[in-house]
Amino acid sequence: MITRIILLASLAAVARASQPGAPAPVAAPMRELEWGQINFIHTTDIHGWFGGHLQEPQYSADWGDYISFTEHMRKKADEKGVDLLVIDTGDRIEGNGLYDASSPKGKYTYDILAHQSLDVVCTGNHELYQEDSVDREHNTTVPKFKHSYVASNLDYIEPETGNQIPQAQRYIKFTTKNLGYNVVALGFLFDFDRNANNSVVTPVEEAMKQEWFQTAIQEKPDLFLVVGHVGLRMKEFEQIFKVIRDRNWYTPIAFLGGHAHVRDARKFDDNAFALASGRYFETIGWMSIDGIKKKAGNGPSTEATVTFKRRYIDNNLYGLHYHTGLNETTFPTEHGRNVTALIAEGRKALKLDDTFGCAPQDLWMSRAPYPSNSSIFSWLETQVLPNSISNPERKDVPTLAIVNTGAIRFDIFKGAFTKDSTYLISPFISKFNYIADVPYAVASKVLQLLNKGGPVFEGALNAKYLTIPEQMAPSPFYALAEAAEDDVDDFATFTNDGAAQKPLNGADDPELIGGYTTRDDLGDDGDDAVHSPIKFYAVPNCIQTKISFPAPGDGGQTQDPEKVDLVFVDYVQPWIIPALQFSGGDYGTDDIKVYTNSTLTDLIAGWVQENWSNDC
Repeated sequence: MITRIILLASLAAVARASQPGAPAPVAAPMRELEWGQINFIHTTDIHGWFGGHLQEPQYSADWGDYISFTEHMRKKADEKGVDLLVIDTGDRIEGNGLYDASSPKGKYTYDILAHQSLDVVCTGNHELYQEDSVDREHNTTVPKFKHSYVASNLDYIEPETGNQIPQAQRYIKFTTKNLGYNVVALGFLFDFDRNANNSVVTPVEEAMKQEWFQTAIQEKPDLFLVVGHVGLRMKEFEQIFKVIRDRNWYTPIAFLGGHAHVRDARKFDDNAFALASGRYFETIGWMSIDGIKKKAGNGPSTEATVTFKRRYIDNNLYGLHYHTGLNETTFPTEHGRNVTALIAEGRKALKLDDTFGCAPQDLWMSRAPYPSNSSIFSWLETQVLPNSISNPERKDVPTLAIVNTGAIRFDIFKGAFTKDSTYLISPFISKFNYIADVPYAVASKVLQLLNKGGPVFEGALNAKYLTIPEQMAPSPFYALAEAAEDDVDDFATFTNDGAAQKPLNGADDPELIGGYTTRDDLGDDGDDAVHSPIKFYAVPNCIQTKISFPAPGDGGQTQDPEKVDLVFVDYVQPWIIPALQFSGGDYGTDDIKVYTNSTLTDLIAGWVQENWSNDC
């Protein structure tokens, strides 16, 4: 079937987004959703963005709008006599003021999340970094979604007894509402090892050897559903696929993943596909499956022709109205409006719109080459860090300060830089540590090792975990320009200018807004809205700033200091010691001290308040 591309007739009547101040979405040519027997609506890596994107029109719908959308789509499924499941695959916290600015963190977002009806839900790694967030997930989110929460390789340590118990059910079995398909659902986290001490993550290969898993894969369902906070190109989904397929030759397997912050679809075989639905509530994922054969009793699976379809929905009201066939008046449900109001009340109480300064230009994570004047990492390296990282007792000591690029999570847009912006950019509570008086000849080699990786870092210390999620386990279609001088036309993200997604040629077609132009294992027609392509560039694992170095001499020559303080975000600490040892330094964890208790978030906020005018 050839997907129809449709342009809504009335381009002028574009809906307003729900949150006050959010921009209206821009009209675009649209692709329809393709329904099957079982259909999935999927979110992942929301990171607290329940209020939507208040500076980006194409992602400006909020969680209340999403609730209205799923309620309407469930009705559509009932009318069509097919099934619809709503899924979330973790990392719901850290990355937005609505979560991070409250005390305790998540004061508003846990209640907001709980208003959605989720059929299957699992944990991400961000729920596990801090003991208090592990506790809140176990004591708040798990009970709310008691019958749909799955934790196949995650345990919780009870504080009262010290007992290690499953975070939730290892797997669940259910029968779909309308067609009565039997489904076995599993919920995995990738092999994460930076989790807090009150949680235990079992490596996927070990978990699959356990008795419960062996029982699960012998259940003989009509469909295996594997949800997970796992990138589609990471090893863990491959491991799970191989083990299930060895026991069930023809049973369809649907994977819904996350973690990599990209739109992606992967084909494992003719009856097994995976979907990943982006990041930050920009994307609502859609997957449909047709051709599923019901099994007779416990008989073996039989060969069948199963078709998978997918769509990446831009999270804005223009598209949500289109896909439901409703409008500004008929689309919002009472439930959705109430949740939108809850979000607005939370944002107001947290004063997230308070302005710290006015950004004079856009600063990009990967939409501008590094180094360049438009790179947020160049801005940090040359402007923020040299004037912000300080220790009064070491202020005159030459310093090398290292920050991993993964510590930055979002772009800065020209205009108001608000309290919310500080958390969008860097929500983490990591402090800065240091090792004093490191020979410069040793310290100067560390950055190159962090960026090149190699045998000095093994296993869990793979240096790729220092960079932005999109580069950790990229799709083969996700090509990145390495530097400004590269031929950028060869490096459009997910697609290039020769791909099938072209601006429509009619005289009345709107000018396309820049956005995702996704290529995946199923082709290049996955995005629901047709966009003009955006170029993306590779970034290093880490950046480095020189502070208090000797000034150039009369001839303009610079002389390297004999020794430096090596300062680094504490997240990077596990990589620092091996890098120093490989470079000839004799250092261990006993040599590490606290440099400042300020977080990167604090430093950025302080610099903006001091250096950017508040008059936008």
